Amino acid sequence: MRLVRLWPENSHFDFMRFRRFSFPLSAVISVLTALMLLTGGLNFGIDFRGGTLMEIQAKSGQANVGQIRQTAEGFGFGDVEVQEFGTAGEVSLRFPIQEGGEAAQASVVQKARDTFGAEYEFRRVETVGPRVSGELVQSGTIGVVLSVIAVLFYLWFRFERELAIASIIGTLHDIVLTIGFFVITGHEFNMTSIAAILTIVGYSLNETVVVFDRTRELMRRYKTMPAEELLNLSINHTMSRTVMTAATTALSLLALVLFGGQAIQGFAQVMLYGVVICTYSAICISSPMLIYIGLRSSETVKVPEGRAAAAE
Repeated sequence: MRLVRLWPENSHFDFMRFRRFSFPLSAVISVLTALMLLTGGLNFGIDFRGGTLMEIQAKSGQANVGQIRQTAEGFGFGDVEVQEFGTAGEVSLRFPIQEGGEAAQASVVQKARDTFGAEYEFRRVETVGPRVSGELVQSGTIGVVLSVIAVLFYLWFRFERELAIASIIGTLHDIVLTIGFFVITGHEFNMTSIAAILTIVGYSLNETVVVFDRTRELMRRYKTMPAEELLNLSINHTMSRTVMTAATTALSLLALVLFGGQAIQGFAQVMLYGVVICTYSAICISSPMLIYIGLRSSETVKVPEGRAAAAE
């Protein structure tokens, strides 16, 4: 039986020409992310903001969001965020932190149950105090920073200087664009989001290492090959593996997005986006960056076609 190939064998696609489009595109998205982060910020979840989160499902199948909001605001617990999510009839209510400790937070939950319990089923109730939310912010931030620093150190010692710099730039690029996803879409940023970012960093590292390992191998084999030809050759050699990895991972995440339920859907959406970004970054950002860093001199002599064909 003939094997199915997601990418043609012995391809000679010119990936380096896309750097004239990928670099400006990534720069624009990064700038937009920075501006929106400074002006609007992230939509922090209850893990970081504290308060009480409730998710309710209308027993009749249809929820009157306007009436729920008006009723909840009449409780006197401060500004209430009420919004539909998921399937029809699902509504989330977010109450701010109340003064008075756990007893005050419990009174919010009890008031909501007494008011909406007859018409709505309570699917999820979470309460986080100000002390816990502050500790989670601190722990999450420290965890991300230390993980990123460890990855950058690994890349610096894993590759030669030029390859290490390009790998670091690619990893930081993926982190920025992942944060941009949260900023632009307004997805809730919570502890699950921290896990998603760290997972994406690992995936980005894996994609970059595979391509750059082949680049380093070809650098030793063809010492006079121009940078663009060398990078195109290394990407084409690893493209079949890259496409297979991205496709299988994306299919698994797509299944979680469609059938995983509301609890895991946000994580799966971010990860699906991250797989696309990491694959794009390894091909169109990290590798072309080597040309600007100065991997090869522009005056090098081109390798004869016979030798280049033998490498494939």
